[in-house]
Amino acid sequence: MRRVVVTGMGAITPIGLNVDSFWNAIKNKEIGFAPITHFDASEYKSHIAAEVKGFVGKEYMDFKAAKRMELFSQYAVAASKEALEDSGLDMEKEDPYMVGTAIGSGIGSLQAMEREHKKLLEKGPTRVNPLLVPMMICNMAAGNVAIQFGLKGKSINVVTACATGTNSIGEAFRAIQYGDADVMLAGGTEGSVTPIGIAGFNALTALSEVDDPTKCSLPFDKNRSGFVMGEGAGVLVLEELEHAQARGAHIYAELAGYGCSSDAYHITSPAEDGAGAARAMENALKDANVAPEDVTYINAHGTATHHNDLFETRAIKLVFGEHAKDMKINSTKSMIGHLLGAAGAVEAIACVKQIEESYIHATVGYETPDEELNLNYCKTDYTEDVPYALSNSLGFGGHNGSLLFKRWEA
Repeated sequence: MRRVVVTGMGAITPIGLNVDSFWNAIKNKEIGFAPITHFDASEYKSHIAAEVKGFVGKEYMDFKAAKRMELFSQYAVAASKEALEDSGLDMEKEDPYMVGTAIGSGIGSLQAMEREHKKLLEKGPTRVNPLLVPMMICNMAAGNVAIQFGLKGKSINVVTACATGTNSIGEAFRAIQYGDADVMLAGGTEGSVTPIGIAGFNALTALSEVDDPTKCSLPFDKNRSGFVMGEGAGVLVLEELEHAQARGAHIYAELAGYGCSSDAYHITSPAEDGAGAARAMENALKDANVAPEDVTYINAHGTATHHNDLFETRAIKLVFGEHAKDMKINSTKSMIGHLLGAAGAVEAIACVKQIEESYIHATVGYETPDEELNLNYCKTDYTEDVPYALSNSLGFGGHNGSLLFKRWEA
């Protein structure tokens, strides 16, 4: 089985428009929560979101190309541009049919649907934008990235709700392992801070309705009240080890394991005993041939909803037993909110950086322990060796995905 390493990273997030600014904000415990500006949310139950600030699409791509892309695709192209540049990959020297894309979006463009539906009702069907469908559908993030950078290999769009980014990276990992590609741009993207997006999650009672930016997203805290909608994109350049070494690429970390499962339980709630999420973690460990006691850090899905945080904690205990009490568990969503289909990808970048810098970031805002949530959820940050980072994502529909990153040792 071919080994797979991370050689490039790119990010568009609510706390930074590139990996360095995102990571520095993480270390400074900055939060991306503020009143919604994309539309007038005064009549909605939730008024706070983690919006991307200061993003201008034409700064990352041709102006005409940007006009033919919805926001989620623009985010994906921008993050991919950074990741490719970071990797040093020269496409003129590559077989383009061995360089692919696996960039998913959970929703695609709600903006396009809202805008054109309004036009349909007010002006009739002949006034609907001819590009509505190719701008709206969620595979267009992968498609636009491939077009922009000439990537002619496998191009896929995994859609598993909030597990999308993680599954996209995992399926890209498999493609390289089995020789379908030498290089894959992999990750997730989302731009769903829209009227119907916020209203829909409000109706589901999944969003926090707290207006204090410092108290609205509290993963694992007893006072947690739901997640905060975020947006952005994260993209990794995954590369077959010998291919990366042959071109002298900088290797950030190795992607050693990938595991999945389905709860087959409920359309929104994880399985109450945590068995499904536990199986995904177990599968990732088995895939990497790593013992549970060797893993000391988990980047949790950690959405700050009551059910997720409780049932994910149960899952961790099922997998790690008594060792779970000695582990560090944090939630990047405490600073950037829930990026839906992009969440697992941006959190994968956080995992790689924590391995690289022997640093574990705090779960910002976490103060009050809950009775059954009795593990170490990182009230503070830690400076310590991180040989492995396990990243979890759990999606509506019962989709569970886990990635195991390993410190690179030549």
